Amino acid sequence: MTTCSRNPVTGKKELSLMSESQEKALGLESDPQIQAEFGMYPDSSWQRFLREKGQAMAKISHRPTLGFQFRVIDSEVVNAFAVPGGYIYFTRGILAHFNDEAQLMGVLGHEIGHVTARHANEQYTKQTIAQIGLTAGMILSPKFRQFGNLANTGMQLMFLKFSRDNETQSDKLGVEYSSKVGYDAHHMAEFFQTLGRVSDAAGARIPSFLSTHPDPGNRFTKVNELATEAQKQYTAATKVERNSYIKRLDGMVYGPDPRQGYKENDNFYHPELKFQFPAPKDWTYQNSPAQVQFGSKDQKALLIFSLSSDKDLMNAAKSILKNFNLNLIKQENIQINGMSAIRLLAEQIPDQNSQGQSTNVNTLKVVSTLIQYDNLIYNFIGAAAPNDFGNFESQFLQCMDGFKKLTDQTKINVKPDRIAVKTVPNKMTFKEVLKLNNQDVKRYEELAILNGLKQTDILESGSLIKLVSK
Repeated sequence: MTTCSRNPVTGKKELSLMSESQEKALGLESDPQIQAEFGMYPDSSWQRFLREKGQAMAKISHRPTLGFQFRVIDSEVVNAFAVPGGYIYFTRGILAHFNDEAQLMGVLGHEIGHVTARHANEQYTKQTIAQIGLTAGMILSPKFRQFGNLANTGMQLMFLKFSRDNETQSDKLGVEYSSKVGYDAHHMAEFFQTLGRVSDAAGARIPSFLSTHPDPGNRFTKVNELATEAQKQYTAATKVERNSYIKRLDGMVYGPDPRQGYKENDNFYHPELKFQFPAPKDWTYQNSPAQVQFGSKDQKALLIFSLSSDKDLMNAAKSILKNFNLNLIKQENIQINGMSAIRLLAEQIPDQNSQGQSTNVNTLKVVSTLIQYDNLIYNFIGAAAPNDFGNFESQFLQCMDGFKKLTDQTKINVKPDRIAVKTVPNKMTFKEVLKLNNQDVKRYEELAILNGLKQTDILESGSLIKLVSK
């Protein structure tokens, strides 16, 4: 229902496309999807820590009775996001990149600000969910959009993009809220510099906070100015808590977690579900808990691997045809490495407008293989334009027919990188610390960004820094 209501932050009347009860209903519906797609970070102390800090800040916000919820999700992506209804999510990736509690509180205030000012409602309404596009990192042509978008609302909500005006307002609220609870908001400004370095290093591969929260311009300067003004009003806003926060990070999983699946030497392995299959050679690749995507470098073909929600092969096959509006050309029952499977060859059914004219400019030819393994059904989808399909079909089938049980213990017993907190023994540069601790020289700049430092920065004896180890 469209109504006029008063904005809790500005106090001005505005057009509202979502009532508060609808906000809460959307958050309640989306939360289990987000948890299922990304997984909760399995550390109760981190979940409790973010919840306690978040609830303390929610109490002094413009919507203290909304019923905020705070979650740490198990994703390497450097991001934080808000869902209408007061659900706030921080990835372990962004938590790893904070270098003190004040930085975390500034971003926490920023995300709460998106909710209190109803930005998430506005953007959720503007962005048609079916058109948000592909998940993290994949850059493919629009014709593959419906196939890349196999993930549910949770993945899509993670990448809602705010406007620059939204960002400016949330920066102000982040400074206000974090200052009110006693933290030095100048450190929030410092973290935006780290975010810029993360984005520059990642390029288009992994979206970070700044890809969904665009920089309104001169952010570092503006937030510093806001923090200086806030400290005049909130004179106790001086907390930083660097060492206690750094110590808390010791042992946190850092980067991709191979236990959730990983690509190595042109094969994809999943050590927990114990399967493997050959990956297309030299294709772009992105793994998430919801699906694995491979895209040809010329962007003419897409291969997606995911888990079906159906419990038997026949129903899974029917779901594929229905969900992607496909016209079946051929269906056959086959065996793949001793496992029952169904293979479908199909083409998109052209959509038609009210005049009966086709609206599908880019129809696709599709091969899908559904495989029953260990009481679950796995689904491969390979798609390309009809004229290109023949060039990729053999690569699609090689991957699908290569699906098999993983038994190699060296592939099963993989371990993720973890943050290791170390104390600087003597006054030295950060680069010297890295060399002293036998860190990989190829990761020196990555580790500098992780610590919010430059390699040439001089550290005092006793300083705490974050390194990476198995």
